[in-house]
Amino acid sequence: MKPLDPRLLRTASAVRAHLLVAGACAAGLTGLILLQAWLVSGTVARATSMVGAAGSASDAGAGLPELALAIAAVGAVAVARAVLAYGAEAAALRSAARAKSQLRRQLVAHVTSGPPTQRNAGELVTLATRGLDALDDYFARYLPQLVLAVLVPVAVLVVVVRADWISAVVIAVTLPLIPLFMALVGMHTQARTNRQWALLNRLGGHFLDVVEGLPTLALFRRAKAEAALVREVTDQHREATMGTLRIAFLSAFVLEVLATLSVAIVAVEVGLRLMNGGLDLRTALLVLILAPEAYLPLREVGARFHASMEGIAAAEQVFTVLDGPGGATGHGAGRAAGTGELRFSDVAVTYPGRDRPALDGFDLVVPAGETVLLTGPSGAGKSTLLSLLLRFVEPTRGRVTVGGTDLAALDPDAWRRELAWVPQDPHLFDDTVAGNIRLGAPDASDAQVRQAAELAELGEVVDALPQGYATRLGERGARLSAGQRQRVALARAFLRDAPIVLLDEPTAHLDPENAAAVRRAVARLAEGRTALVVAHDEGWSADRIVRVGAPLAAVSPR
Repeated sequence: MKPLDPRLLRTASAVRAHLLVAGACAAGLTGLILLQAWLVSGTVARATSMVGAAGSASDAGAGLPELALAIAAVGAVAVARAVLAYGAEAAALRSAARAKSQLRRQLVAHVTSGPPTQRNAGELVTLATRGLDALDDYFARYLPQLVLAVLVPVAVLVVVVRADWISAVVIAVTLPLIPLFMALVGMHTQARTNRQWALLNRLGGHFLDVVEGLPTLALFRRAKAEAALVREVTDQHREATMGTLRIAFLSAFVLEVLATLSVAIVAVEVGLRLMNGGLDLRTALLVLILAPEAYLPLREVGARFHASMEGIAAAEQVFTVLDGPGGATGHGAGRAAGTGELRFSDVAVTYPGRDRPALDGFDLVVPAGETVLLTGPSGAGKSTLLSLLLRFVEPTRGRVTVGGTDLAALDPDAWRRELAWVPQDPHLFDDTVAGNIRLGAPDASDAQVRQAAELAELGEVVDALPQGYATRLGERGARLSAGQRQRVALARAFLRDAPIVLLDEPTAHLDPENAAAVRRAVARLAEGRTALVVAHDEGWSADRIVRVGAPLAAVSPR
């Protein structure tokens, strides 16, 4: 795992500012460490010489002001180190908050404006909340410590080389052992942490699915079985977390032992030469004070690394989502084409993780203003054709053009403004009837909303509601039947007044009365527009019927 993912620098501008601040603070702390060591060694050596060489009380008293001044300087440096460390951590926490906010906004923008992701809603919620919150340790503690781990050992070695080259050689030989062991432990820990985060994602996603599907589970008496499955996933996550913590504690112990032994080697060789007169007291003290400081940042990096692993794993998954197809970084910024003909040329689509293509070698030309009924067996690729036009998926082979312009060259948002989409299971929000219809055109007037509802055969349904168009529908439109929810989606399409209409199984699972009302509304909606209707039955008013999954010759006029 990289100490600093370059994608963070590109994606979150707050990270770049944070690194500059962290570098400046680390340089200041390094200077204070060296200054404190020099002052302490000088003060102790001065006090020792005063005690050993004082010939009289007056001689001893003469050096006391200077000694008091040196002690005060040591105290001032210690206070300055504490203040600078506190300020650096506070600034780092603010930078972490800004970076997390930027990543969250980009993640939400990508998911909401791009094609549907393969991840479920629970995983994305866990990723955007609990996952990115774990970046605090990474930004506020790991990255600043990483900068210190680069600056402090080098600065200490430079000072120790000038003071005592033998001790510098010992430090230079033993110092690389700590990052070596850190790398070995980190490679093992990364796999554990990725597994832990995958289990947390799975737990969040599965729990959300269970909560949303509780009525169905209760109906089929499967609630207890699903509860047992949630318990099993929870236990797996707990075991993975404890395994990761166990490795973190053991690795910290290994690094502490290694650093302690290295400092002990320096202390022994310095002590022996000090006893033999080969080293003066001030130099010996300077080396002994600086030696632990050389190892301390590296030891702290190891500890901070394990604490920040969860945040790093979450950030990698965020980048995996952001680097996916479509989204806020979609294709070029060209404007949408007009209402020219739609053409599919040798189009093939293979979904990730599948060997068999959902669509293979499909050709079709739809002139502007024509209504085409797409039929065929389940899995033939009918809905995939609509997903191609909606830019929810991209062709793995061939091309889709509109008015002669390649669809891939158009801005997704501008292109989608040319479309009205009625899915098989439209989503209604816990809002009023008018608010749900206005999704088709947020600035529409009340009169336009009512007209769209009448065209969608929804007027009588709304009039029967307690507060008419001001009636709240409940989550997922709980007040309405499936057929009535479908007519709300059609009202949105009428209000949008787009030149191209896409309908995916609009009468699936509807009773005959609601199905007939939807068919009448669809025929009205398709007038003067280019319309593609996906359906299993052929009881629709259409200019042509195209059987997807059959040879191109299986096209019949109406």
